Amino acid sequence: MATSSDRLVWIDCEMTGLDLEVDELVEIAVVITDFELNVLDPGLSIVIKPDDSALANMGDFVRQMHTTSGLIEEIPNGKSLAEAEYEVLEYVLKFAPTARTAPLAGNTIGTDRMFLAKYMPRLDNHLHYRNVDVSSIKELARRWFPRIYFNAPEKNGGHRALADILESIRELDYYRSAAFVAPPGPTTDDTQALASGVVEKWAPRMY
Repeated sequence: MATSSDRLVWIDCEMTGLDLEVDELVEIAVVITDFELNVLDPGLSIVIKPDDSALANMGDFVRQMHTTSGLIEEIPNGKSLAEAEYEVLEYVLKFAPTARTAPLAGNTIGTDRMFLAKYMPRLDNHLHYRNVDVSSIKELARRWFPRIYFNAPEKNGGHRALADILESIRELDYYRSAAFVAPPGPTTDDTQALASGVVEKWAPRMY
């Protein structure tokens, strides 16, 4: 039977900017997968109406980005922050009811998590403290397996939260297939030999 720890809670946020002191959330999307990256439900996407001051302070680059995506036109009819947090948390609870067991997943997820911690603390507190950040895998692939990195599927989410998060799931699926050992993976003997080799290699540097 699947448990909350078998789930990944994929979240992407759109904001008025990246300054945590003045910027606010304008869109959030969540998709739940299992650890095989099977999408368990189509997902949830909510447009949020921020304070007028946050909209007024939005920089030209971000304003143009949200105009091109069509998000700017939807913001006036967006839900309140409280409504959005309630709906997202209720959605997550259906798939991961046990607190602090399901990791947060996404791309450059640290930024999203900072905004969640400030504006949706109940949601943030429900998630495990660990993150699954696809951008970390991407950066390692760029350095260790450049051919894998440069042949990754192109991204065209257009800065809409749900499209972006689905592309992140697809991206991790690609790196799993291309950069990680194919199933069923190494044998126990193989992993023990690998571990011994790494320990031996690092022994001179360890205290």
